[in-house]
Amino acid sequence: MPYDLKELAAISGQSGLYRLLKPARHGVLVESLDAKAARSLAPASNKVSLLSEIGIYSQDSDDTVPLTQVFENIYQKYGTNLPVSNKSSEAELTSFLAEVLPEYDRERVYLSDIKKLVTWYSIVSQHRPYEEATTESEAPAAETTEEA
Repeated sequence: MPYDLKELAAISGQSGLYRLLKPARHGVLVESLDAKAARSLAPASNKVSLLSEIGIYSQDSDDTVPLTQVFENIYQKYGTNLPVSNKSSEAELTSFLAEVLPEYDRERVYLSDIKKLVTWYSIVSQHRPYEEATTESEAPAAETTEEA
């Protein structure tokens, strides 16, 4: 997986993304993914959504494409410089998502979802390193050279 999204979350009612640090008595201790990297407590009453568990609806009725795969598609096509922002027009945003994920469900994926996707990708690409996905055939080859 290119971007490690396991410990990143979006918190309802708060802008930006957060890194989960540890559970606390009345919520979760989080650190913001911005220049300040401020730590705070996300109360248990707020909905915390892990980015690794979020997906984009596809045209297959019960299927979603994981956010990690969507981020991989964006990186392969555009790198870290997106041609759109969350302030772009509806036509620009929908054509951007259609280029990156042609099979997305145009009825269930709203404009606000695409804006969140663009914002989240911008934040993650600034604060998380992109890691090339290693194939299973490359990993054993590396192990055999170390043993020799």
